[in-house]
Amino acid sequence: MTTAPASLGEIANRVELLLASTLDQEIQRWLQLDSELGVPIAEIRRLVLVGGKRLRPAFCYWGYVGLGGADQEKAIQMGAAIELLHAMALFHDDIMDGALTRRGDMTTHLRFEEQHLRSGWAGEARRFGEGAAILIGDMAFVLSDRLVNDVSRPVRNMWDEMRMELNVGQYLDMLGSARRERSGEVADRICRFKSGKYTIERPLHIGALLADSGHADLVLQQLSAFGLPLGDAFQMRDDVLGAFGHESVTGKSVGGDLREGKPTPLLACATQRATKAQLDILRTVGQEDLTDGDVAEIQQVIIDSGALDELESRITFLRDKAIASLTQTRLSSDAVEELILLAHYVSDRDV
Repeated sequence: MTTAPASLGEIANRVELLLASTLDQEIQRWLQLDSELGVPIAEIRRLVLVGGKRLRPAFCYWGYVGLGGADQEKAIQMGAAIELLHAMALFHDDIMDGALTRRGDMTTHLRFEEQHLRSGWAGEARRFGEGAAILIGDMAFVLSDRLVNDVSRPVRNMWDEMRMELNVGQYLDMLGSARRERSGEVADRICRFKSGKYTIERPLHIGALLADSGHADLVLQQLSAFGLPLGDAFQMRDDVLGAFGHESVTGKSVGGDLREGKPTPLLACATQRATKAQLDILRTVGQEDLTDGDVAEIQQVIIDSGALDELESRITFLRDKAIASLTQTRLSSDAVEELILLAHYVSDRDV
């Protein structure tokens, strides 16, 4: 396991201070209208501040500072906006996946469903919980956009592109699960659009444009040469954790991706390599009634087929490819050093 760079914690602290201040002000604003309206904003605050690696703000920060951006608070504000956007995605993603836990706690839709049941309210508790979580996610989306109000047109365009790509990736992921997609090509596309681009490439681009939107084309190409392979490696590591990670570490259910039937490169690779007997076991992926024993059996097939080792090799290759690209970038030497540290962290992390 690679430890997080010290700078990641420093950036995270600054982003979290801004998030706490922004959300506290918003809570107070709506409490003046109705005492019930502090609850949804407080739920955003809870999810945003209970955990998170703050990788997206860090990549945005180094894209900005690395190209000579002087007002660091601009990068911190943009990083906070990205974290609120990420919160929106988590609220909605947990509903689509039927997830039980997020960051070691009960998911928002289940928290509000339980509130409905405890209170004996009218209507269906499940629909209330999911509806509340959708609206809370939408509120986070609006709040994220508010932090991007005063940026230049190139930054705004990139921000919009990142948001669209995030939703496109999520749709492809949902579609792939429904179709029990096992194509490696499709899985790689989902991997890139659902998470890879939005975690690394686009935050770097936004930071770079925030610093210097007048010389964008070449710089953005150079940052893509780093961000795309590393983004793919990041999501592949996430796929490994989704299949093998422990809930006490990841904050998600053990084998959650296997129960949900996620169309991941890991599962595509296992399907391609599997024997007939192993394929019979892999076909159970995505069944709602999988027991812990069933999950363990699927995990063993992934290991025995050599898929896990192959994906680990791909992650290492992509990380090294990303790092090698930094020799061609205009970023400052300090930024390059920090990005190398982040590259090792996101590809080797265990959470």
